[in-house]
Amino acid sequence: MTVNGDSQSDSLQKGNEDQALKRDSDEATLQLAAEELSVAKETVETGRVHVRTQTHEREALIDENLAREHVEIETIPKGLRIDVVPEVRQEGDTTIIPVVEEVLAVERRLVLKEEVHIKRVRTTDHHKETVKLRYQEAVVTRHPGETGKADAGSASTPGQTNPKRE
Repeated sequence: MTVNGDSQSDSLQKGNEDQALKRDSDEATLQLAAEELSVAKETVETGRVHVRTQTHEREALIDENLAREHVEIETIPKGLRIDVVPEVRQEGDTTIIPVVEEVLAVERRLVLKEEVHIKRVRTTDHHKETVKLRYQEAVVTRHPGETGKADAGSASTPGQTNPKRE
């Protein structure tokens, strides 16, 4: 009976499948399955960084020649009779400024009373001095999160020099 029972259930099952296919083709509908994707972002902290600057001082030697100018003024009495006022003039390093005076007489005459000579004198002195210069260095300290390792390092700030590294 077991054999008969199995063949009866097989024939019933085939009949049901045929009816289902017949119904599907009669209705002309298709069943579609759709999958959807959902994406999410999560921020995970893997570590932190602490940056600070250190200011250091170093000595530097200044070795330069400094130029200095001073003027020597000399008054030279003239007492010459002139007809027109002379112009200010330059003779080498000396500037000559005429000083005139009107003298009252039966007639007016110009008399060159004196000239003021101004001469530039240039001297050079040697100057030597030690001064302190400051520079900064960035110190970076890493603090690990769940997956990182700690490491501390230092780097010179751009545009600055580190005398220990030169």
